[in-house]
Amino acid sequence: MAGAIVIALARPRPWSLVSGLILGLLGEAIRIWASGHIEKTRVLATGGPYAHTRNPLYLGSTLMAAGIALASASPWAALVAAAYFLAFYPSAVRGEAQFLATRFPDTFALWAREVPAFAPRLTPGGPRASRFSWARVGLNREWRTLLAVPLALALLWARGRYLPY
Repeated sequence: MAGAIVIALARPRPWSLVSGLILGLLGEAIRIWASGHIEKTRVLATGGPYAHTRNPLYLGSTLMAAGIALASASPWAALVAAAYFLAFYPSAVRGEAQFLATRFPDTFALWAREVPAFAPRLTPGGPRASRFSWARVGLNREWRTLLAVPLALALLWARGRYLPY
């Protein structure tokens, strides 16, 4: 629903589409990097992007959404995207932290002391035990989000090209 509202409010321009694409692809790159480290519920991922932020998948998704909001060239669309993320992400981050603290109590405590929950630290911290694997990227089905930014930008382009403001 929020996506449809963003598209409806969008006023995309060539500069905004290019800028949004760059930011969105950065977000997807972070998600791919994170997906190559995570083995959901089996092992606590602490290497790669998880040594900079405890929630790189959320960070990547946030950057993807920010890229789409930027591509829309509409402050109203950006406000809708921000409201959506502020409504859902903080509770999701807290819930995951509670789960991980219970599932991996010793490792999580050390990791959480050194690695921030969301805003990334510049230098890696914590145990850094996980290693990247392309097989994990496939197992985590990151391909599902791989097309999100190009598809959203194609819709925004079509909105700007074929529907009057």
